[in-house]
Amino acid sequence: MKAEYRKGCLQRDSVEREGYAGARSVVSRDSRERDDAAQDLLRKILRGRNLLEAMKRVKGNKGAAGIDGMTVDELEPWCQEHGRELVSDIWFGRYKPNPARRKEIPKADGGVRKLGIPTVIDRMVQQAIAQVLQPMYEETFYEGSYGYRVGRSAQQAMESVREYAEKGYKYVVEVDLSKYFDTLNHDLLLEILRRKIEDNKVIELIKKFLKSGVMDNGVIVKTEEGSPQGGPLSPLLANIYLNEFDQEMSGRGVNIVRYADDIIVTARSKRAAERLLESSRKYLEGKLKLKLNMGKSKVVSVYSPKFKFLGFALSKNNAGVMIRVHKQSLKKAKAKLKELTARNQGRKVRVVMKKVKVYVSGWLNYYCIASMKRKMQEWDEWLRRRIRQYIWKQWKKPTTRVTNLKKLGIPEEYAYTWGNTRLGYWRVAGSAILARSITNEKLVKAGYYELASNYELKRLKHYGI
Repeated sequence: MKAEYRKGCLQRDSVEREGYAGARSVVSRDSRERDDAAQDLLRKILRGRNLLEAMKRVKGNKGAAGIDGMTVDELEPWCQEHGRELVSDIWFGRYKPNPARRKEIPKADGGVRKLGIPTVIDRMVQQAIAQVLQPMYEETFYEGSYGYRVGRSAQQAMESVREYAEKGYKYVVEVDLSKYFDTLNHDLLLEILRRKIEDNKVIELIKKFLKSGVMDNGVIVKTEEGSPQGGPLSPLLANIYLNEFDQEMSGRGVNIVRYADDIIVTARSKRAAERLLESSRKYLEGKLKLKLNMGKSKVVSVYSPKFKFLGFALSKNNAGVMIRVHKQSLKKAKAKLKELTARNQGRKVRVVMKKVKVYVSGWLNYYCIASMKRKMQEWDEWLRRRIRQYIWKQWKKPTTRVTNLKKLGIPEEYAYTWGNTRLGYWRVAGSAILARSITNEKLVKAGYYELASNYELKRLKHYGI
């Protein structure tokens, strides 16, 4: 929290209330009109309505505190007390963002993704900027760009790749940028922004965020390049930067599908794809000063097991080109379900099934465009057995098992025999003992989330059927 902010509130058109009129009286009318037009952008950013919306979004997104420790719940009271000073400082160039708090997130390939978590105040200001700039740049973005854009999704990006494959683009270049968000060239990014943004105050404000640094283990590190992931403005800046590549390749007649820094360049032949890999490398490294990871950037057939885009893969049969879930994504999801249903948790089975439902529902929302009906039926059988195994272990003693089996409608003589079985948990879970007592219908009533049926529902909903 900045000590100089002592009172006030966010107000509509608050910039005009801050003495701006006196500052402009020394210049000519024509010059004044040009300056006013240029500074309209900062006025839009600082309008009370825009700042209020930004504050609501930051609160709604929740998220961790920055280096000052302020939480999202403290943001609104702070704005009521210090909002006017914040607006004034931004307008007159006194505002100075805090360094972002560094947080490293482990990646599946063994590396780490470096996040920079700004303070909630800085997040609100960044959000206010993004809300005004996003509509300005939407019309300039390439049609094949799907990441961080309203009304666009990863599913649409994958469906676009499938459509290209159906048209004969059987090869793709998988472009892998090395630490993209950490290596954006500040000077080049600001030069690109100046082409559309005439308000120098907005440019300087963005520059301050780019140069604000990060705090890593209590040490402030300067940021001479990059736009750390974690702030609301970073995705927009990343899209603006890579739009240069999109438009360049599009101008050459090349088809691109991009989701943030995940890039697919399509080709009809392997030889053409190899040429596109080299030309992409030259432009990205030479013009945009980025670095390709040549160990991961490669030419592959879209039907190869090596092809993976946003967790999806493609296959082809008599029905045409089909979207599949990549085997690595399936493996990761199954490992997560094993973790959620581990029988040594000590939680009630209804709690376990609720956690499974939350995870599976989100997973199916994302992957519902993939053809996997049979796979979900297989997983249902496996997951129900996992749940039955969990229940059987919780019953523990033979007397408890006999009692519960009888409650579930098993005749006494069978209940006694089954309850005293020496079979292991997994074998019992797959036997008639639990299949006849803890039926599929009873599991659903208790809260089990059926994968196959819900997959079909989500798929139909996605395609509007």
